[in-house]
Amino acid sequence: MKLNKLLVLAGTLFIAGFNTATAQTAEEVVKKHMDAIGGEANWKKINTLKMVGVMTAQGTEITFTRTAVHGKAMKNEIAVMGMNGYQIVTTKEGWNFMPFQGQTKPEAMTADDVKDSQDELDVQGELVDYKAKGNKIEFLGKDDMEGTPCLKLKLTFKTGKEQTMYFDASNYYLLKTVAKVKANGKEMESVQTFSNYQKLPEGIFMPMVMSADGGEITFKSVEINKPVDDKIFKPNN
Repeated sequence: MKLNKLLVLAGTLFIAGFNTATAQTAEEVVKKHMDAIGGEANWKKINTLKMVGVMTAQGTEITFTRTAVHGKAMKNEIAVMGMNGYQIVTTKEGWNFMPFQGQTKPEAMTADDVKDSQDELDVQGELVDYKAKGNKIEFLGKDDMEGTPCLKLKLTFKTGKEQTMYFDASNYYLLKTVAKVKANGKEMESVQTFSNYQKLPEGIFMPMVMSADGGEITFKSVEINKPVDDKIFKPNN
């Protein structure tokens, strides 16, 4: 009897010790994620980024181009059915021009929308130097994404915006984010998924397929640290 109790106690202590040793912290998940996608040092070298991708909606091909200068400005361009629209955001102002939605000229974004879009100017990623940026992270434990074991983090931006991040527990790639966003003055939930990670010449890994509420984009090209003319960040219609 005494031996059985001793064995139970030893097993309990072993399991408790094992769980403690293997428990994840938010900092560990971020470190392993950054290592998995090429290392934080390589991501910190990114100053400009241009990505060109395509998506198909109701049989129509849409070309999507994103050009950004880290911490300064970004432009999303959409080409469909012979029409070209765009969204521009800088540190102080922004514009939307979507002719396929009936707009005939660029419209200035509200101050709140510009403020709410500032995190999009971070081309290096919100987890790079997250503490210096004023972002906070919290480990939410384990979860499952369509059969794939995941580790969950809660990211709170300096602005107060929150985002839940799902990392593949086997390789620490980011698989999904869930965030609250504002669209047309209304708050809604935005879900994005990421897949097909590829290694770029700069030594970093990026997902070449991203899906969001509007559909799935497959990126055909990624250019890093190429010159960007500041003129593209001004409305041209």
